Amino acid sequence: MFKGKTLLITGGTGSFGNAVLDRFLNTDIKEIRIFSRDEKKQEDMRIRLKNTKVKFYIGNVRDYDSINSATRGVDYIFHAAALKQVPSCEFYPMEAVRTNILGTENVLNATINNKVKKVIVLSTDKAVYPINVMGTSKAMMEKLMVAKSRTSDNGTTILCGTRYGNVIASRGSVIPLFIQQIKSGQPLTVTDPKMTRFMMSMDGAIDLVLYAFKHARQGDMFVKKASACTVGDLALAIKELFKAKNEIKIIGTRHGEKLYETLLTREEMAKAEDCGEYFRISADTRDLNYDKFFIEGESEISRQEDYNSHNIKRLNIEEIKEMLLKIDYIQNEFKK
Repeated sequence: MFKGKTLLITGGTGSFGNAVLDRFLNTDIKEIRIFSRDEKKQEDMRIRLKNTKVKFYIGNVRDYDSINSATRGVDYIFHAAALKQVPSCEFYPMEAVRTNILGTENVLNATINNKVKKVIVLSTDKAVYPINVMGTSKAMMEKLMVAKSRTSDNGTTILCGTRYGNVIASRGSVIPLFIQQIKSGQPLTVTDPKMTRFMMSMDGAIDLVLYAFKHARQGDMFVKKASACTVGDLALAIKELFKAKNEIKIIGTRHGEKLYETLLTREEMAKAEDCGEYFRISADTRDLNYDKFFIEGESEISRQEDYNSHNIKRLNIEEIKEMLLKIDYIQNEFKK
């Protein structure tokens, strides 16, 4: 489906953008546009790749004109630009609003205006029952995508999204921190060893997005089924892999963190379509006819459970090690 097409990646110099480039560069795609505000990272990427298929656009999703210009002639968009760090979003909530919500609106408006075939917005498990600003802003991003999908009438553009948990060894995640602490002889800082998190490889995250590109209908949200582990077991697994003697220091839960994360609410599970490796949550297409809200209720919700990192398959230490050894980042760290 990407043969001879042009793909735009917002936030394209991040972990996801780099992984998409690695997946697509040697295919028959026509052009990949990297849109971001960090010229240094773009320059580093340009020097590393030396590939004429990749075009670079300096801009900010907060500025409609810059994203609208970059979107002209584009067939598909991965919208990955976001503020993702929980603590920084807690301290500067309006910055998260401007990027994650208003920035997404600019991307969606530019997408519709330029008749892009399909855009995928990337969301997170933290958007489900959010307790922090980052999750709340991503939840609003999802709602915005669905609302825009109802009113988009250009006859061309499909708006959809994906939601997933922690991507193993992505920038700013805990695994690179643990490895850095091991190599510098510091204690491994664990917030709560009983805390659970979903585990997904970057390849799995890209597979989810590609599945959405192939199968999405207007307003769909896709979730990849995942396994989970405790943060305590993750720290022990990394210690064993690196044959480390560092102590594990319990520091307590950080501001805005949950004990476990949820990928699907019970309300979503009541209507989710099981697609094998994935769940599809179709858009709520009801309008402001209130009878439909107050007379036609849901009967399945009470029989459902959330899909969360506490109630699904939990990896043991050996299974965590097996998963980590498949990750290029981990293999490269062994060589340093």
